Amino acid sequence: MSREAVILFLRTMIARAYPRIVGQNREPSWVLIDVGLPLLGTSAYVFIYRALQAPEAYIGFVILGGAMTAFWLNVLWSMSSQLYWEKESGNLPLFIIAPGPMMGILAGMALGGMLATTLRALVIVLAGSLLFGVRYAPADPLALIGTFLLTLLALYGLGMLLASLFLMWGREAWHLSNLLQEPIYLLSGFYFPIRALGFWVGALASLIPLTLGLDAMRQLLFPQAASGLFPVGVEIAGLVALSGIFLLAAHQALNTMEQLARREGRLTERRR
Repeated sequence: MSREAVILFLRTMIARAYPRIVGQNREPSWVLIDVGLPLLGTSAYVFIYRALQAPEAYIGFVILGGAMTAFWLNVLWSMSSQLYWEKESGNLPLFIIAPGPMMGILAGMALGGMLATTLRALVIVLAGSLLFGVRYAPADPLALIGTFLLTLLALYGLGMLLASLFLMWGREAWHLSNLLQEPIYLLSGFYFPIRALGFWVGALASLIPLTLGLDAMRQLLFPQAASGLFPVGVEIAGLVALSGIFLLAAHQALNTMEQLARREGRLTERRR
């Protein structure tokens, strides 16, 4: 890739991230909704575990999972469905004919959404920890930060891939977004250790980046209490592999979408 192409990619990414960052903070009610609703759901599970007299570490598991729901919802609604909604609003043709690469546009969406959602997730963690008295004992802070960043990279790579696929499938994008929301809550172990589903179900669910990311972060934050599906090193390697696979698949899907647009003058599958 030439120097000019790299500069164009970075400029496109920053330009697309800017309105995402600014726009999400213009309406204060959105901040309350994005923080308040996940915190309410998290609190319900906290009270369930306390009623069952579960180990206190499980309260930390729930709070961490509640914070990560913000990222999954951002990927599902602000990434995966975004190109479809841009098409409905008439902006997608401008993205297609613009000199900036589509991968840069989606990377900007991911960067803007990631930064804004990280602030909301931090508020959920801080508020939940203060309300319920959770104490963390990170075994390796650098590994924890690296695992978190790799989880976001793989997760938003999946979002880029789904953005192209949802656009190709057309009006089913809305239904697919609704369909995927709750199953991921279960298969990623948002509110319980993934080992509870059994090894083979957990191993299959590891194709979802959040499954490996949450499991690894719980082991790093609660080394005495968390019993992971795999060792942390294996889960980090899995996140690296998933990041590469999803980003390459997203790049190929975007190329296919652009070729379809140029060859047949459409961006969704043909209907009979």
